Amino acid sequence: MTKKHDTDQDSADLSHSMVHYLLTIHKLKESRGFARVTDIAKDLKLTKGSVSTALNNLKKKGLVEEEEDCKFLILTDVGHKEVHRILSARTLLYYFLKDFVGVGEEVAEKDSCLMEHLMSSETSEKFFDFMKKLSCSCDELFKAGKLPASFDFQTTLDLCSFDTAKEFMGSQKGDTYLPEEVSE
Repeated sequence: MTKKHDTDQDSADLSHSMVHYLLTIHKLKESRGFARVTDIAKDLKLTKGSVSTALNNLKKKGLVEEEEDCKFLILTDVGHKEVHRILSARTLLYYFLKDFVGVGEEVAEKDSCLMEHLMSSETSEKFFDFMKKLSCSCDELFKAGKLPASFDFQTTLDLCSFDTAKEFMGSQKGDTYLPEEVSE
């Protein structure tokens, strides 16, 4: 039996749709300063009833709560940390699929969205280390003229500017790494 790491909020217990609720609350709070059930329902094109049901599940998991003086929804510290973990996983997966594997942007967007919540914190950190080592090493070798000109590996994700995976995770604000037409 594998021991669950304390740093992992039960990520396996979060469904794909639950992740979209968390990300939507985060996005609304960042852009408008508040998130209400009606705003979430409108953003996700769902009924207020289905949003309320989902939010109750997220509240039970300790990821979302209502502000005391109003009905605005906020992410708990655990919920906020989970959002940054998910956004980091999505960013890494998107660029890995697009730049390292070579799939098209549309496929990378869709697949990274589908996989983001399944990746543990430990895997995300190791994935970051792997991608950073490969991309920074290739960049240095190419600049030093030690790779042939025909070597065309490039990534627009600048991992070399981050010292650690935790620093990278903390920097994730939203879907700004993706083209603007991407929707939740």
